[in-house]
Amino acid sequence: MSGANFDLFFDPAYGRAVPVAEGIQRLTANNPSPFTFRGTNSYIVGGASVAVIDPGPEDEAHFQALMTALSGRQVTHIFVSHTHRDHSPLAKRLKQETGALTVGEGPHRHSRPLREGEINPFAESSDADFLPDIAIGDGETISGDGWALTAVLTPGHTANHATFALEGSGILFSADHVMAWATTIVAPPDGSMANYMASLDKLIAREDNLLLPGHGGPVTSPAPFLRGLKTHRRLRERSIIERIRAGDSTIPRMVEVIYRDTDKRLHGAAALSVLAHIEELMERGEVTADRPPSLVAHYRSAGG
Repeated sequence: MSGANFDLFFDPAYGRAVPVAEGIQRLTANNPSPFTFRGTNSYIVGGASVAVIDPGPEDEAHFQALMTALSGRQVTHIFVSHTHRDHSPLAKRLKQETGALTVGEGPHRHSRPLREGEINPFAESSDADFLPDIAIGDGETISGDGWALTAVLTPGHTANHATFALEGSGILFSADHVMAWATTIVAPPDGSMANYMASLDKLIAREDNLLLPGHGGPVTSPAPFLRGLKTHRRLRERSIIERIRAGDSTIPRMVEVIYRDTDKRLHGAAALSVLAHIEELMERGEVTADRPPSLVAHYRSAGG
């Protein structure tokens, strides 16, 4: 599968604030997994007065590392890109400690209503308790001492996913929408492939110079990487159509073939990604099913 060239080199430097650009430090939580890579990145933006982006999971060591890095500085705002438990839960404790205001698109919600009998497989990964003090809209800017962050809403991974542009720098904090190490999980009903692709086009049109993601290292050449991600997704879509035309009518069978070289621990997430693609293909009238789209439905090409 061609497309984006992924970069797996990343030193998390657990417990230590690492400068990544002028006025920006990164701290990585020690929560590695097949879904989080080496861990969740938290960012500190500013000098004497700062914003924290994605404080991370409820983890004592990471909280203490953040407080050490923030010592002697005022935290005015805590930005949350989305409400998965590896990104947002520590916002509550950090707010209590610093008095900062929390900022996010809004509370956690599904990208579409649950269908009859459907269970959200990522329900336990969702932080339903987070409610931002400031619900930021697309294009709205919040400023601090020497920094200004503008929300670029990018639904897809979750309905409330937001990225944040550091004004005057060409830097975008891309969270889980774009990462250098892997493609983003888009898992219905939390996520929507149609929304994800529209958000990807939105970032392609921006022409940022540097992306700082929620996991792994930076994307240093965003334009070709973003175009590669789009190609990768469209090629994945084509492979799904080809498997359906070849007679693989179920998602588990498609995953066995399409993701045969992928860690089997990720096959559950891969199945949800295939479902997300199929939902978009059904919306476009290219695929039909014997029931509403689900992991157990049987699919066929609309062309026969």
